[in-house]
Amino acid sequence: MKKTFILFSVAFFIAYHIFAQTAVSSNNNPVTKSRILHADSSVVTKHQVTIKGKSIPYTATAGSIPVWDEDGRPIAGIFYTYFERNDITDRSTRPLVISFNGGPGSPSAWMEIGYTGPSVVNVDNEGYPIQPYGVSENKNSILDVADIVYVDPVNTGYSRIVDKGTSGSKFFGVNEDIKYLAAWINTFVTCKNRWASPKFLIGESYGTNRVSGLALELQNAQGMFLNGVVLVSTTDLGIERDGPVLAALKLPYFAATAWYHGMLAPDLQKKDLLTLLPEVEDFTLNHLIPAFCRGGFIDDAEKNELAAKIARYSGLPEKLVLQNNLDVPRDLFRKALLRDKGYTIGRLDSRYKGIDRQVGGDSPEYPAEAMAWVHAFTPAINIYLRDELNYKTDLRYNMFGDVSPWNDNNDHTGENLRQAIAQNPYLHLFIQSGYFDGSCDYFDAKYTLWQLDPSGRLKDRLKWKGYKSGHMMYMRKNDLVLATDDLRKFIQESVPRPGEPAKY
Repeated sequence: MKKTFILFSVAFFIAYHIFAQTAVSSNNNPVTKSRILHADSSVVTKHQVTIKGKSIPYTATAGSIPVWDEDGRPIAGIFYTYFERNDITDRSTRPLVISFNGGPGSPSAWMEIGYTGPSVVNVDNEGYPIQPYGVSENKNSILDVADIVYVDPVNTGYSRIVDKGTSGSKFFGVNEDIKYLAAWINTFVTCKNRWASPKFLIGESYGTNRVSGLALELQNAQGMFLNGVVLVSTTDLGIERDGPVLAALKLPYFAATAWYHGMLAPDLQKKDLLTLLPEVEDFTLNHLIPAFCRGGFIDDAEKNELAAKIARYSGLPEKLVLQNNLDVPRDLFRKALLRDKGYTIGRLDSRYKGIDRQVGGDSPEYPAEAMAWVHAFTPAINIYLRDELNYKTDLRYNMFGDVSPWNDNNDHTGENLRQAIAQNPYLHLFIQSGYFDGSCDYFDAKYTLWQLDPSGRLKDRLKWKGYKSGHMMYMRKNDLVLATDDLRKFIQESVPRPGEPAKY
C-alpha cells in the first residue's frame, strides 16, 4: 500500500512564495504588509461559542513560532491557530489537543473549520458546498473539554522556510517531518505554559503517520508524554500488507459503496450497512485471502464461485471481476460501478459523484469529492483567518503546499506508535474511519489496528470506530455530531484520576 498519501490526490500543487507573510503583533494591529516572514508573531482575539447548549468564552491566537537550527537561528516559521477556553483557572488538568492534517502537503484547515474547532465551514447536511461561503458557529466543537492548537507544517498554510540556506530536505520526509515538529511542539508548549496539561495528538490521513511518529519522538527526544493519539482516516503506518492481504482488504469498502449507491442485489440492499459489512468482512478474511494465497492454482470452479461472490458484494459485473483475476483495482471500481448511469465516484468519499468526458476508461478523470471540498474550504479558511481571527496578510494560504520530493523511506510510524503506547501506560489510541473512504478505507484501518500490537497486551487501550461517511467523516452533519461526541468521550476517559500512577 502506498506509504505517502497526498491528501486529495489532486494533480496539482498550489504555487507558493518562500518568504511571503505579514508580520503582526499581539495587540491585534498589523505591523506591516511586507513580503518578509516574521517567524515569531501573533494576533490575539476574543470570542464566544455555544457548545452543547453552553456558552464557552475563548481566546484565539493566530501566528507563527520559529523552527530553530542547532545554533539557535530561525530557519522556518510555523503558522498555528490556538484556541484556549478562557474561563479555566487551572490549566494543569485542562487537556491540550495538538492537531495536524495530512497530504503531507496539507495545512490543518480541514479539521480546524471542518471538525473540532469553534467555527465550522458552511456546507449542506451531506457536506456539499453552499453559498455564501464562510463559517458559522460549531456547536459540536471539542473546545468545551480541551484547548486546541492547529499546526501547519512547512510550506502548508502560511508556514514557510525563512532561511535562504536551509533546504526543504530538512523538513520534507517521514522522519524529518517528525523530528522538527516534535521540537516545535516543545517550543509551543513551553511558550504557552502547557507542560502540566494532559496532551493529545490528532492527525488525519498522512497526519496519522505524523502523529504516530511524534508520539514516540516526543517521549524519547523531548521528554513529553501523551495521554492519547487519535488517527482520523489512518494510512497503513508503514505496516506491510502486500500480496493477498492487499488484494482482498478493499472488498468491504466496495460493498459499503455499492450499498450506498443502491447497486447490490435486493436481499443485500435491504440490510442495514452495519449488518451487511460483517458478512463481507468474514468472507474477506476466511475465504478471499486464502484463495488469493493460492493465486492461479485455484481451480476454475472455485474461481468462478469467488468471482460471483465478489460481484455480488461489490455491485460489479462478474465478467469484470474475472477479467481482473478477482482483484479489481480501486480506480477501475470507481469508474465502473456507476458507468451505466454516466457517473464516476469519489476516491476519498464515494458518496460524491463526478461526470467524465467519456463513459469508457479505467479511472475517473478527477476526484469528485476533492473538488467539492476545495470549493467549500478554500474561501472559508481565507475569510475566517482574515475576518474573524484578524490575521491580515497578502500571502496565499497553501491548501496544497509543495513538499516534494518527499522522503518516505524508513516509515516505521506504526511500530513507533506501538513502542510509545507500551512505554507509556497513560497513552490511549482511538482510530476513526469512514465506511465510504476508498483511500484510507475502514477495513484496512481495522487491519492496521490488529497488526499494531502482535502481543495483544495493549489492546485494552486501542479503539476503532466507523461512521457512515468518507475520509472527512465530519463533513456529514450527523457524523460530525457522532464523531465529536466520541472524541469528547475519548479525551475525558484518557485523562487519569488525580494521583493515579502511570504503571503496569
